[in-house]
Amino acid sequence: MDRMIYTAMTGAKHILEQQATTAHNLANSTSTGFKAQVDSFRAVPVIGQGLPTRAFVVDATVGADFNSGAIEHTGRALDVAIQGDGWLAVQRPDGSEGYTRNGALKLNENGVLQTSSGLTVLGDGGPISIPPNVSITIGKDGTISSVADESVPGPTNVIGRLKLVNPDTANLKRSEEGLFVTKNGALPEADASVSVVSGALESSNVNVVDAMVNMISLARQFDMQMKLVQSAENNANKASQLFNMS
Repeated sequence: MDRMIYTAMTGAKHILEQQATTAHNLANSTSTGFKAQVDSFRAVPVIGQGLPTRAFVVDATVGADFNSGAIEHTGRALDVAIQGDGWLAVQRPDGSEGYTRNGALKLNENGVLQTSSGLTVLGDGGPISIPPNVSITIGKDGTISSVADESVPGPTNVIGRLKLVNPDTANLKRSEEGLFVTKNGALPEADASVSVVSGALESSNVNVVDAMVNMISLARQFDMQMKLVQSAENNANKASQLFNMS
């Protein structure tokens, strides 16, 4: 009975946390470049006096689903999608380096290239500034070129190159602002093998149908844990009655 209460109580608690994760994934099913969060259950024995007959159920965050989402063509010059493995390097609010697959870029009032959320995009030499009155193109290798907006097109000028990296996914973790960072704090070097598709964006890799089925399954598991708690309570009441009779 004691073991049943511990397992059911902690199981119900962490099922609710997994429901929150599933809801978070569903809410980001249309977010550009979003990678679904993946959780799992594991059992942890309660260490104490006597035999280890009690166990907690713990929701362990495994990480993220790094499978690529579908590439959708937009035709917008500042949109880029990572093709295959790789990440776009950006500057986090604290000044450190983070990585994202969201290639919906924009220019701020000073001509600095940023993500749609306002984070500065990094190039091989730091932030990238775009001069005014030019049309830009982004090559497959991340090279940004500009042509002056004139009646007669001028020569093409190379402005910079996006910093494209491909760190080991086992060394990546999700940060609080939704970016990915390396677990050991090391900064990966630019990888020339990473390529981008200009005028396109990568959609979220969340499967809405699978997420809905998982949410229903978790709800049923929560009901089962509650029934176990009720059974433990009924057993305790019956045991009390028997002791009183004796």
